[in-house]
Amino acid sequence: MSGPVVGLELAEALTAAARELHQTTTPDATLDTAARLAVHLLPGAEHAGVFELQRGDTLRTVAWTDDIVREAEPRDLPHWERLWTSPVVRMADSGGKDGERPGLRSVLSMRLRADKRRLTVLTAYARAPHAFDETAASLGRLFTAHVSLALNSVTVRQQLTEAMHTRDLIGQATGILMERLDIDAAAAFESLVRASQRENTKLRDLARRIVGATEN
Repeated sequence: MSGPVVGLELAEALTAAARELHQTTTPDATLDTAARLAVHLLPGAEHAGVFELQRGDTLRTVAWTDDIVREAEPRDLPHWERLWTSPVVRMADSGGKDGERPGLRSVLSMRLRADKRRLTVLTAYARAPHAFDETAASLGRLFTAHVSLALNSVTVRQQLTEAMHTRDLIGQATGILMERLDIDAAAAFESLVRASQRENTKLRDLARRIVGATEN
């Protein structure tokens, strides 16, 4: 009886986590939520963080459950490098004496996003060595699949919102130029594009400046 109950509890926990992840409204909020939920879901996890790894060995912390993760120095570069080719990487013992750098002895890193230049990685930590087994790694892969879906979804929503806002800004700026220069919409938009190219400024930034100057 214990097996099916555990399976059901796991399914319910992942469903609840997925629901919470999809309720976030920005990529940063999604990553913050993912780090917090990782500690709740993954067996043995006591701390968690999300990191961006750039080609050239640049590592940046973008979300964390507590200061021990945020303030930790990047360690064991080969561990991070393996994530370019493997979706999940475990470190049984990161080294150091007991009590030294607590919370960073066991490491379980799971890839969220990857392209040719950058990785986004969710990493769980435990104070004791050998804290993460195959079960934790398998559950981590299931969880990060949900995180990746939620992250992609919120990113698309944010991009669409920004695109709509940009369209509205450009439309307002075009209308201002039509009135100011007594020209039609096509000529006003062309004037806006030429000014953007001449000043080497993004169209939306120039439009924002024109609209802001009129409102002031």
